[in-house]
Amino acid sequence: MARDSIPTSRVRRSAKVGRLAAGQAARQFGTRAANVMRDEGSSEMALSKRQVEAAEQIVEALGTMKGAAMKLGQVMSFLDVGLVPPEYREEFQRKLGRLRDAAPKVSFKDMRKVIESDLEEPLSESFADFEEEPIAAASIGQVYRATLPDGRDVAVKVQYPGVASAVRADMQNLGMILRLLKRLAPGIDAKAIADEVRKRIYEELDYELEAGNQRALVRIFREHPFIYIPDVVTRLSREHVMVSEFVEGSGFEEHKLLGGQERNRIGEIFFRFYMECLYRHRQFSGDPHPGNYMLMEDGRIAFLDFGLFKRMDAEAVDLELACQRAVVEDDREQLHRLLGEAGFLPRPERVDPEPLMEYVRDAIWWYTTDEEIELTPEVATRVMIESSDPRSSHFRKMRHQDMRPEHLFGRRMELLTLAVLGQLHASHNWHRIAREWMYGEDPVTELGKQEAAFYDHAAA
Repeated sequence: MARDSIPTSRVRRSAKVGRLAAGQAARQFGTRAANVMRDEGSSEMALSKRQVEAAEQIVEALGTMKGAAMKLGQVMSFLDVGLVPPEYREEFQRKLGRLRDAAPKVSFKDMRKVIESDLEEPLSESFADFEEEPIAAASIGQVYRATLPDGRDVAVKVQYPGVASAVRADMQNLGMILRLLKRLAPGIDAKAIADEVRKRIYEELDYELEAGNQRALVRIFREHPFIYIPDVVTRLSREHVMVSEFVEGSGFEEHKLLGGQERNRIGEIFFRFYMECLYRHRQFSGDPHPGNYMLMEDGRIAFLDFGLFKRMDAEAVDLELACQRAVVEDDREQLHRLLGEAGFLPRPERVDPEPLMEYVRDAIWWYTTDEEIELTPEVATRVMIESSDPRSSHFRKMRHQDMRPEHLFGRRMELLTLAVLGQLHASHNWHRIAREWMYGEDPVTELGKQEAAFYDHAAA
């Protein structure tokens, strides 16, 4: 276990983060000071070099940590967010890809202790058969295949021993990381953002809570024509162990090789599931990860993993939809008023409605523009840069805005959804799909019509 131990000491983990933060602060200062003496081309080259160095250090630091810090790295592994210049992107993606698969390998003997302790009975009483080799590994646990005494095949998700302490240590260090963010965007309420992140991550440690999230979506999507949520085995789901129906299907890497029509269908289902969960049902998974869905043999897509989950009140969701409509209708004054009243603009009088509209439009144009758009990694990169990166054309004007904590995970979900769709190279008029929940319009796609019939039947 020595090589697989999960460092839980805040001092040890703070040292890693602190060295990273101090190193980046010094490098940024050095780059800014030197840039005074450089021409524009040389300054850009120096910035690119610093970005590559920073990216490599981030990968290295996250790779030595488990729990929450590693989870952030895993999210980055499939989101090409323009962290590095294009010529370095492939190498950086390779490094992050390795991080995604670098979950700790804990012996089955130790994982078995977690299962039997939580279920309060020997493994042989809970399961007729249990495969000791995990079928999947994640940042805070492993998944095993097993068979219940009644013959049902199930997936058993088991939390790593000690990972909860590691995650809590990561969360104690979150303020240190967010201080770096505060230097880039001084308008952000870093404390409120940190509190929201901690709340969501702590919830993810409780598998009983995740089981409740999954059951809620099972009820919503039962008998849905193309979305499937596996049933939960409630009797065997506890704080550190969760048992649900085992599903089989093809995965993301295979889907990237499919023909355009098939990729478009998968893309539309993926888009509908994550966006509709927020805008129709006001509850959604915050983790649109390529490993969290499967295409089943019957054409339905099974969605998995509901630990990082968010519920929003109607007022917050209505605000987001109203802002989207303001962008579609090019109503600058309305968008400025909405965001100002909601607290996104701490000093509304200092923000010009026109650049504000340009900033928001650049973040959501891909589903507010009424035309067919092929999403690509480059599109996702550009949207991410314009949304939150210091290289954004809006950064200087909008760096004093605030991201309200209740909307943080919705924006994260939206960007990660775009990232997956971009790697699929999915094409659609995404706006026409979104108008179903944005304006309550009738669907124009075949999948939309099937879904409308499903909702009509559910409401009857």
